[in-house]
This record gives sequence, structure tokens and C-alpha cells, in this order.
Amino acid sequence: MSTRFVRFVLLAVCARLSVTVFASTARLDYRVQRLVIENTAYDVTVPSGYRLELLNTGLEEPRMLTFNDSGELFIGSRSGHVYRLRPPYTRAESMLETGDYPHSVAFRPGEILIAMTRGLYRAPYSAGQRKISKRSLKLLAPLPGGGGHNSRTVVTGPDGRIYVSLGISSNCSDQYLGAGYDFDDRRGGVLVLQEEGGKTQWQPYATGLRNPVGIAWQPASRTLYATNNGPDHWGFDLPPEYFSRLTPGSFHGMPWYQYDGHTLKRDDCIRSRPPLPAADVTRPVATFAARNAPLGMTFVPGGGMDDRLAGDAVVALHGSWGTRPSGGFIGDRASRREPKLVVVRFANGTAQRVDDLVTGFQLQDGSRWARPAGIAVGPDGALYFSSDSDTEGLFRLRRID
Repeated sequence: MSTRFVRFVLLAVCARLSVTVFASTARLDYRVQRLVIENTAYDVTVPSGYRLELLNTGLEEPRMLTFNDSGELFIGSRSGHVYRLRPPYTRAESMLETGDYPHSVAFRPGEILIAMTRGLYRAPYSAGQRKISKRSLKLLAPLPGGGGHNSRTVVTGPDGRIYVSLGISSNCSDQYLGAGYDFDDRRGGVLVLQEEGGKTQWQPYATGLRNPVGIAWQPASRTLYATNNGPDHWGFDLPPEYFSRLTPGSFHGMPWYQYDGHTLKRDDCIRSRPPLPAADVTRPVATFAARNAPLGMTFVPGGGMDDRLAGDAVVALHGSWGTRPSGGFIGDRASRREPKLVVVRFANGTAQRVDDLVTGFQLQDGSRWARPAGIAVGPDGALYFSSDSDTEGLFRLRRID
């Protein structure tokens, strides 16, 4: 039995037993590493004792990452492909070309779940299967569709149920996961699927999130967290992007309320009556600077990366198009927020602060050579992330000491 497989099983067992992990929140130290891609050298800043590697560029617009229990890596994409990579994750196979936007996948025993803009689909799957046929793909439950923020992220919870996140269509769209809204306007938060008696029905889990692309369960507390993209109409510096703790029925305010880092403010861009008062808004547990566009996130399990980061959340900041001073397209592109990886540091289950993890994806003139999107910790304990533009591919951050 391989050491890689044993380590993967131990990580999975720890997660399922909800072993409490207390991160040290010790400050990281860093080093500059030179990474050469197609004869061009880039300087990246990584934690000391780590190396960044580009593993694969045979991916088109890759997005969210998911490892299954066999250690296979699946990647959704804007290009319509569902990709699979087997260890050592250097060669990508297209398992299915959907003709849609399969942003993310998840797994249940004997099947793969694929989240597309207008529905959650399932198909039989067993480890090592050669392909997923379109004929085997069946609609499990429709999802609200429509334009703008058309990604859908699916995860399975510790309770065995299926959760899907989706955003509202624009800055101030009058859309809400609640009664009184048409099906396609029930957007902006996280849904949980009720499956009883052969029938399926979506129920709101958390509402009032403008675009919660990344969702992940904290293993120790079995609590769901989400990244959330703030709106663009408040300029370059406000409102900050959210990192939020989600609980059943929690309301996070958008688009009716915006959190400026200190207080909640009523947003006058939307005229409809808020579904709940400001007193019922759940504030984020951590924030990132505005216009960072946080996407994928993952929690570091015990045995993953290193002990300093166990229990912390790693977030992919995609970097938006906003420029100073107005936050619009017209401006100095060197002022754009840089794409990077950050880590939300936790102690005793509570978010403490946000530290940089990997930086250097943006050059001084504002051009970018990679933009992190999806992210996951692999069975080998290394951190994997996709870049969906500029350099399209799969990166790995691994320990070298």
C-alpha cells in the first residue's frame, strides 16, 4: 500500500471524525522564487519551505477543483469540459464535454454531481472510469438560471446533503432566495437540496450573498463558510469583499445592505423592501480589500501543508478589472488589485486575520500572468489551484523541507 494512499485515508478519516485542529496563527515568513513558464521568468513570493510549480497547461478555462476519495482530481471549466487528472496530476483528460458551464463537481457514493448554470446533474461514476457519457447525465434538480454570475458551486455537507451556491445577476438585482420571487429570481446565497420520496426541492440555507463562488465546510466545527464578491458601484475601495460564516437561515444583507468594514449601510441602488431588518444581517467574519474578486476556498486539514496552517482557510483572490480612482475600466491598470492566494487564520474556530500566502501574479504595469480560481488540498498534503486566464493550468504549492 503506497504512502500517498495511506496519508490520503488518514486525512479523510480525520475530516469525517471532525478532529479539532487549533491553528497556531504564527506569522509566516516568505521567500522569493523564480518560476519559468514558456521561457519567461516570473518572481513569486511563497512561504519559506515551499515551492510553486506549474503542473499542467492542457486545460481550457479551469475553475473549481475537487478531489474524490480515490485521489483523482476533477476540475470544472468555463470551456464546457469536466477534466480529470490522476496522480501526479500532470496530464488532464476531458471526461465530458457538456456544451454548458460545468463550474464545479462533487461526489456521492457511486455518482458524480455536476453543477451547471441551469441545473445540478448526476451520472454514475466509479474510480478510474474512462469517460462520463452524455447519455448517462441526468438532471437531479433545476437551478435558477439567467445572465450574470452564472457559476454554480456544489459541495456535499457532513450531513450527506447537497449544497449549491449561486449569485444574483448584477450589483443591485432584486433577487432573493425566498418566497415571493419567481424561480429564476431565487438567487444570491446557498441552497440545500431536500430529497425525499423520489422528489427533490431546493431550500434556502443562507441568503443575501451577492456572489458566493467559494464554499467549504470547516472540518472541526462542521460549519459552512463562503467567499463573496461585493458590488462594483461603490467605487474602488468599498465595500470590502466578504468571508462569511453561514448558518441555517442566516441573512447576509446584499443587495439591500452593504458592510463598509465597520457598520452596515442601506444601499439606495435597490428600492424594494429588504426581506429582513438590518439587525438580522450576519456580518462577515473577515474581509478582503474591495475589488479582489475572491473565488475558490478550502480549509487545510490536519496533515495538509504544515501545522501552522491546519484549520485555516486558503482563498483564491482572482483580482478584478476595477482601477483607481472610480473602480471602473478606465484608469491605470497597474492600480488593479493583484491576483493572489491568501489564508484566513483561525484560532479556536474563530477567524483572526488574513495573511498573504502566494503573491506575484501581477506585474508592475498591471498585466497578469496567472489568476487563481479553484483551490483544494490534495491527498499528498500539497495545495493545488487552477488559473483560468493568462496562464491556463494547474499549479501546486508543496513543501520542500
